[in-house]
Amino acid sequence: MAQTMEQKRAADAWKRAEEGLARHGKDYVNDAKGLPALIMNSGLMQVMAFLHDKGGRHETLAQHLRDWLAQQCGTPKAFEAFMEHLFKMDDARRFQAITTEAFAWLKWLRQMAAARQD
Repeated sequence: MAQTMEQKRAADAWKRAEEGLARHGKDYVNDAKGLPALIMNSGLMQVMAFLHDKGGRHETLAQHLRDWLAQQCGTPKAFEAFMEHLFKMDDARRFQAITTEAFAWLKWLRQMAAARQD
């Protein structure tokens, strides 16, 4: 039987949380918990630019999200290509679908990262 989309999100978030925690510890968990609110307030593109600019653990988190979106939405994995892809997008529904998928995956990452830190 094929995995549901929720199972796929959960499995990917589980794997990414392990990597994030190994590289950055509790800071990764805290960043993952706050990311949905940042996106809600500022928008996906602005937050991705912010995370890239900050570098370090923030870029790790951004890369994890870009990797998932590339897999599910066909967006580029690299920061500049990802941003240019969104800049040039002329379909508002497609842009919203990408943002919605980001929120759906981040919901799982928040929970998995918190669970894995114990």
